[in-house]
Amino acid sequence: MDAKVGGGIPPFASTRIQGRNRALILDAALAVFAAHGFRGATIDRIAAEAGMSKPNVLYYFRRKQDIYEAVLETTLDAWLAPLEALDPTGEPVEELRRYISAKLAMSAERPEASRLFMGEVLTGAPVIGPFLQTRLRALVDSKAAVIRGWIAAGRLAPVDPVHLVFAIWATTQHYADFDAQIRALLGSSEVDDVGFRDEAAKAVLTIILDGVRPRG
Repeated sequence: MDAKVGGGIPPFASTRIQGRNRALILDAALAVFAAHGFRGATIDRIAAEAGMSKPNVLYYFRRKQDIYEAVLETTLDAWLAPLEALDPTGEPVEELRRYISAKLAMSAERPEASRLFMGEVLTGAPVIGPFLQTRLRALVDSKAAVIRGWIAAGRLAPVDPVHLVFAIWATTQHYADFDAQIRALLGSSEVDDVGFRDEAAKAVLTIILDGVRPRG
């Protein structure tokens, strides 16, 4: 007979349930932290958002700090993937187009993640400071070297690679971080229109990519 755990639940089923519950908690915590910040967030709010009891949440995470760190880690892993995928052997403008498009899609589909990250940085990055100085810095340095190579080969216009990355981050994340301002200026009906996202992407891609295309 197969080994059983948890009152007869097979180990693989228990692991699957645990993984699902952990994901539910992290999704709920992302919404709560993004809306209320670390100080304003509570385990009770996270549990309510997840549709779980507080003891159940504490079964998976011992402290609010642990949940916060896990949410940030998950968010940053997802955010770095498109930049890590920038291919040195690819066509430069198309590689940048894919990266910018991915960042715009993430801002549209997971705006809470961008707001959470902004809140963490605005408070001095107390949790992710070491990450910014190590893994993120190494990745940006690596991709800046790729962009410099493209520029040296005449495949991109001369631009500072690091400031190019900063500009991409600022422009794409603006649509998540400053949603309230955008709605105040344009009206919620226009922002919620199905064509708004396509128009925003077209404008951002045109502005950035036309600025880096080889001259002449």
